[in-house]
Amino acid sequence: MPDGSAGFRTEHDSMGEVAVPAGALWGAQTQRARENFAPVAIEPVPPEVIIQLARIKAAAAAANAQLGVIEPDMAAAIQDAAKEIWFGDMADGGHFEHFPVPVFQTGSGTSTNMNANEVIARLASQKLGRPVHPNDHVNASQSSNDVFPSAVHLASARLLDALTRALAGLAEAFEAKAAEFADVVKSGRTHLMDAVPVTLGQEFGGYAAVVRHGIERIRSVLPEVAELPLGGTAVGTGLNAPPGFAAKVIERLAAHHYPVTEARNHFEAAGGRDALVAASGVLRTVAVGLYKISSDLRLMGSGPRAGLAEISLPDLQPGSSIMPGKVNPVMPEVMSQVCAQVIGNDAAVAFAGAAGNFELNVMVPVIARNLLESCGLLTGASGALAHACVEGITADAARLRHLAESSPVIVTALNRYLGYEAAASVAHEALDTGKTIREIVIARGHVERGDITEEQLDAALDVLAMTRPHGTS
Repeated sequence: MPDGSAGFRTEHDSMGEVAVPAGALWGAQTQRARENFAPVAIEPVPPEVIIQLARIKAAAAAANAQLGVIEPDMAAAIQDAAKEIWFGDMADGGHFEHFPVPVFQTGSGTSTNMNANEVIARLASQKLGRPVHPNDHVNASQSSNDVFPSAVHLASARLLDALTRALAGLAEAFEAKAAEFADVVKSGRTHLMDAVPVTLGQEFGGYAAVVRHGIERIRSVLPEVAELPLGGTAVGTGLNAPPGFAAKVIERLAAHHYPVTEARNHFEAAGGRDALVAASGVLRTVAVGLYKISSDLRLMGSGPRAGLAEISLPDLQPGSSIMPGKVNPVMPEVMSQVCAQVIGNDAAVAFAGAAGNFELNVMVPVIARNLLESCGLLTGASGALAHACVEGITADAARLRHLAESSPVIVTALNRYLGYEAAASVAHEALDTGKTIREIVIARGHVERGDITEEQLDAALDVLAMTRPHGTS
């Protein structure tokens, strides 16, 4: 972060003069925001928002040149300056150290928009050899009220799209295991109690479907997120933006970066952030499903002696500082924690989304912070769960089948032969005595009386067949 060790320079804005570190690319308004908001928090605006702001500024400069708002050479200098930001990265280049405004700032994102305007103006001035003004030139035909939310929408759309790819990888990992475990029969469970048999493959196929549904839900909300409020300027009327400006900017963004569209109603797009709220709600739903899956994996892998011990998760690291040999289900635990954070983030997004008053929502930065964090967390955790956990899961097929065959609940398959009450009585005796269902049915004379034949009894008690009552695979 540039500091004052090399001295200060004097910058000015509409409120007067401000001392700015000599090496900083930002100007007066950024410095004021830095001083005002740093005591609250130092967490920066998500880099993806800065990148998308720079892309919008470049596209806006090109559109303004076409429409005669700024000179072509100035537009080219602004575009080149903006490209330095989005072609860089946090570690090397990109000038991200010159974006010091914390995420908790003025609710419209004005401070970050002006930060971008000032940095790009200074870089462009150096390239052009004459002054480029942050407001008059870089921000021409724009307002923070339409540009900053547009950057958030564009960043969200890109990260949501990336999340669908990570989730697709996780779904594929579950689908591969579903095929591998297609004939591994086990006891089903409802209310955490024994239920009729299922296959481990059916369970993993269900997990894959949960993830696939999540992908579909994300894709369904993407077109709405990709609607940009550009062109509405301050309140949705488009004051100070020439006709055709938004269409030209969005055309350039769609052609080179992401398929975005102009907001269907600029007043809705100015006053609310419902599309981002909807996207966050979808991520909450995805997180709820992934939490359930992670819990199942932890339970099935619990043990190795006192738990269910149905599957083995890959050993990744020692699990205790005191108990030698202990290994914990770290990746499902990581995913569970990520899901908890995403659900919490959604609560903040929902609250912030309700903070629209008349023509402006005044909590856009916190919406951006939480929504983009949720996207990033779920993307990283999905990839890690797939590669470091799911792909390496193995099953104890013999133990699973033994438990399924030992469960008195398999008597359910005899209901149509013995009736519910007689079958229940058999189940209770099996539980009390430890005898098999088959032994008790024969001992009670059901075969002798012709209630059921031995062939029917054996077929009914085939636990794998129970998982496919209609011949399905």
